[in-house]
Amino acid sequence: MALTDTFVRQVKPTEKAIGDKYADGGGMYLLVKAAGKYWRMDYSFGGKRKTLALGTYPEVSLAKARDRRAAARELLADGTDPSAAKREEKQARASAAASTFEVVAREWLSKTAAKRQPITQQKVKTWLEKDVFPFIGNLPISAIGPRDVLERVVRKLEARGAIDTAHRVKQLCGQVFRFAVVSGLAERDVTSDLREALAVKAGKHFAAITEPKQAGDLMRSIHAYTGHPCTVAALKLSPLLFVRPGELRTAEWAEIDLEAAEWRVPGSKMKMKVDHIVPLSVQAVEILRGLQPVSGHGRYVFPSIRTGERPMSENTINAALRAMGYSADVHTAHGFRATARTIMDEVLGERVDFIEHQLSHMVKDANGRAYNRTAHLPARREMMQRWADYLDKLRIGADVIPINRAA
Repeated sequence: MALTDTFVRQVKPTEKAIGDKYADGGGMYLLVKAAGKYWRMDYSFGGKRKTLALGTYPEVSLAKARDRRAAARELLADGTDPSAAKREEKQARASAAASTFEVVAREWLSKTAAKRQPITQQKVKTWLEKDVFPFIGNLPISAIGPRDVLERVVRKLEARGAIDTAHRVKQLCGQVFRFAVVSGLAERDVTSDLREALAVKAGKHFAAITEPKQAGDLMRSIHAYTGHPCTVAALKLSPLLFVRPGELRTAEWAEIDLEAAEWRVPGSKMKMKVDHIVPLSVQAVEILRGLQPVSGHGRYVFPSIRTGERPMSENTINAALRAMGYSADVHTAHGFRATARTIMDEVLGERVDFIEHQLSHMVKDANGRAYNRTAHLPARREMMQRWADYLDKLRIGADVIPINRAA
């Protein structure tokens, strides 16, 4: 006879140590012992008699126990051992619980570290530890959905006005999820559902001086600046080379050939991920030779003042500009690129494609193919020397006659 809810609730254990069994049919029974009431199911698989635990009462009701019996019988009908299936499910749950977002993210961070500069590695690690782990770090990565990332991480960043960081962190989360997918720990990258959900990033504008007279004043201020030799050298080289600030401050002596007057920046440091050649003018070589006694014994051309193990801080050049009286809305470290781009084109009449090459922007030939790193190198060397000479003239205050481009 099938069991009833009332019977299951009221039945008491007897003095039998092994307990009493009350059948419900289909191999399922209620085992009643002094320690509690247990749902069990006896079945045969592979010629062997087995018992499957279906849970304890009252946590598992009679109805729920019957559902579990039905599921077990379906597995048997398909040729699957319910006990083995339960074991595998338990192991999967344990694995999921152990594979939290933080655990997976730290493994990803470690295995991909070689692709990033140490300073970038630290920045990514800080973003994760500060803006992600406290909110979804302890969740199994397989259980995290798009809204978890959106509401618990992205929206918090947007709420404090860190729109650009929100986009960067969302991208980092996506990389962690894709790593989890290939590792068999997640089904998909859930951040792909958030493409239209994030606040739009405002266009980034770097203030820059683009008028020759003001550029002359800036050059005089730079050459009058007194500070740490590395900071002075970096300031003087910034307008001469007009590379990105991050590329300049992480420059290494091993990348620079003063005899060949050339700086070869490896692709791993470049935004376009390809090697970049920076021809060095006579003035640039002189500045670097003067800096060799200061930092030439170490790795970085512009080492941190606190420790030679790391490059100069990303705020150093901007801080020097502020000390010289140039506010962030007048000129920035990144603004030297716009200074060179504008004056070289509009005043000196240099070829735009040469300038774009030197800015390390993607430049394509007539067939749509990207030029390689050595494209027009001799002409670019001459252009960089003309630019350095022009800056000297601006600084000295000599009359500079604009070279008008041919119509």
